[in-house]
Amino acid sequence: MNGKALHFYLAGINNQNFLMRDKETGTWWQQINGKAIYGPLKGASLELVPYDELTFGEWKSEVSGGQVLSEVPKYAKQYESNWEPDVAKLPVVISFPGTELKSRDVVVGLEFNGTSRAYPWNTLLKQSPVMDHVAGAPLLVAVASDKKSFRIFVSRIDGKDTEFFLKAESEDGDDAGKSSKKIDTPLDPKKSSAGVSPAVAGAASPAVPQPAQAPAKPDPPAKPWLLLDTATASEWNFQGCAVSGPAQGKCLDRVSALKDYWFDWRNYHPETTIYKH
Repeated sequence: MNGKALHFYLAGINNQNFLMRDKETGTWWQQINGKAIYGPLKGASLELVPYDELTFGEWKSEVSGGQVLSEVPKYAKQYESNWEPDVAKLPVVISFPGTELKSRDVVVGLEFNGTSRAYPWNTLLKQSPVMDHVAGAPLLVAVASDKKSFRIFVSRIDGKDTEFFLKAESEDGDDAGKSSKKIDTPLDPKKSSAGVSPAVAGAASPAVPQPAQAPAKPDPPAKPWLLLDTATASEWNFQGCAVSGPAQGKCLDRVSALKDYWFDWRNYHPETTIYKH
């Protein structure tokens, strides 16, 4: 802050939202927005660093040679192993009756050009990708194929508003995704499949040679998650970059967003609107 490094530690919980305190000034800071709420630096705000919320699997598919934060051995016993499920059971201390969302409904919230918007997580799972407009800008909200990772982009290519849609898993007319049924041919009651008389009741069944089983075919590799844009018909990956077509090599601008409980997001963003499909 003001060119001086601050060191933070967990100081408490405010409305079930993390509170930090810096060692240098003793100021208290709110986690959700990085604002100082009490102490010498009250009113100041920390600069938000761009970030993603991804599963480890999605992250590994994008990053080569990255590092993972490990626990500090001497504090290992203090780490909560079941934090999220346990917190979800706690009663909320604030609520907003009259809104269409329940207190612990999960939303993806964003602030863009002074405007706040909340996207119900269940809606995103059903509708992704979502095309929306916030503060006059076109936005693309996308959930990855793992149904857990998400990103938001400004959906403009070379300054032109553009819509995106999910590329179908099979566009070649193949049988991918079609169910196959095994049809059993009735056995002739007078003959077995090996051409011998069926076993007499109570007698030992003769050993019938079985044809060698063909090795099972491995599952086909999962097809990549791709979007198509309506302006150039280029293919775009989950990082928001075009991997083929006229726009290849270009990337969309990202928008920071936070997955949060509705009661928490609403408390700190009282003017927020809710996306409706």
